[in-house]
Amino acid sequence: MAENEKASNRRVLGASLVGTAVEFYDFYIYATAASLVFPHLFFPKSSESAQLLQSYATFAVAFFARPVGAAFFGHFGDRIGRKSTLVASLLTMGLSTLLIAFLPSYAVAGWIAPALLCLLRFGQGFGLGGEWGGAALLAVENAPPGWRARFGMFPQLGAPVGFIAANGLFLLLGLGLGADDFREWGWRLPFLASAILVGLGLWVRLRIGETPAFEKAMAESEASHVPMAEVVKRHFGALLGGTFAVVACFALFYISTAFALGHGTGKLGYGRETFLAVQLGAILFLAAGIVAAGYWADAANPRRVLMAGCGATVLVGLAMGAMMGAGSLALIWLWLSLALFTMGFVYGPLGAFLPSLFPPRVRYTGASMAFNLGGIVGGGLAPIAAQALADKGGLTVVGYYLVAAGVLSLAGLFTAKERYVET
Repeated sequence: MAENEKASNRRVLGASLVGTAVEFYDFYIYATAASLVFPHLFFPKSSESAQLLQSYATFAVAFFARPVGAAFFGHFGDRIGRKSTLVASLLTMGLSTLLIAFLPSYAVAGWIAPALLCLLRFGQGFGLGGEWGGAALLAVENAPPGWRARFGMFPQLGAPVGFIAANGLFLLLGLGLGADDFREWGWRLPFLASAILVGLGLWVRLRIGETPAFEKAMAESEASHVPMAEVVKRHFGALLGGTFAVVACFALFYISTAFALGHGTGKLGYGRETFLAVQLGAILFLAAGIVAAGYWADAANPRRVLMAGCGATVLVGLAMGAMMGAGSLALIWLWLSLALFTMGFVYGPLGAFLPSLFPPRVRYTGASMAFNLGGIVGGGLAPIAAQALADKGGLTVVGYYLVAAGVLSLAGLFTAKERYVET
């Protein structure tokens, strides 16, 4: 491989990784704050569980916004190109996140406070809806033959990087500030810091070119007039199968992060900094799982690796009650590590798998819609459903939610076929 080609690949992979790391950092600081701060800050006094459920409801708003953003940014990504659309999605996400830092509390502004929180949360989801699909295409449409899954895993690695940055910053603030200072103003600092990260992401993305697959598709035929309509009309089976295929990865992540943090610091009684440290140790296994899955998927194929991950998701779900509820922090860390390692196998190969379900002319829209529609079922509803299930039946029943997510994703993978792989 020529040196200039290697340099170009490094820029592409850096842009796909850095951009999604920034986007996921923005998303995760919200998830962390929704578990630790927002219940008491933005909602009227009631039971702790009710406030947490209301906070998780605002968390879910972004997941319903994500398909809207996927359709919007996918439309332009399939018509004018991947690069400029990715820049716009990053700006949308970053501005929404930054403005959250300036919101008044419920005690100051009443119902206006949660209303503004929901509006900005919608903006976060709208921006992220166009982010993942474009970043995945940026990587896989530049991949050399035989490297699609390993190139496609780089956007996925943005997830653990963003999580470590988000939770690591919250952990440092928790250790450096008193509880009152953290609740009063300290929680706003991670949202303010997102402006620096967005600037870094923009600098990286503005230095890359368009993908070869998009340029070839535009040279061979006219761009799709309405990509969303074409996806639904001609590729509905792929859209449906791809949507179900991603449910397990979202369910695993948000149950082992957002729900586990709220449950661990609430019901189980662990300190905030202690539980954040446990999660930071476990998240490293997500990165390891993504890398292992990427290499395996290129050696075999992404669909086979995803299926194996779904089977492991069922086992992780069945073990949740015994391990998370055992009263041992070591067993909790072990279960979180197993859950996140398993997530690597149902998440890492998606960057290569979902784009292969759709032709290049509507690939941005198709892959983005499948990913984000699956996020509603697996991610947006997961903390709410898990909290409600835990209140009624305990952690064992929450584990059954993961079992169902694994089975649903496996069913989607049986129907979705990789039909569009450039060689």
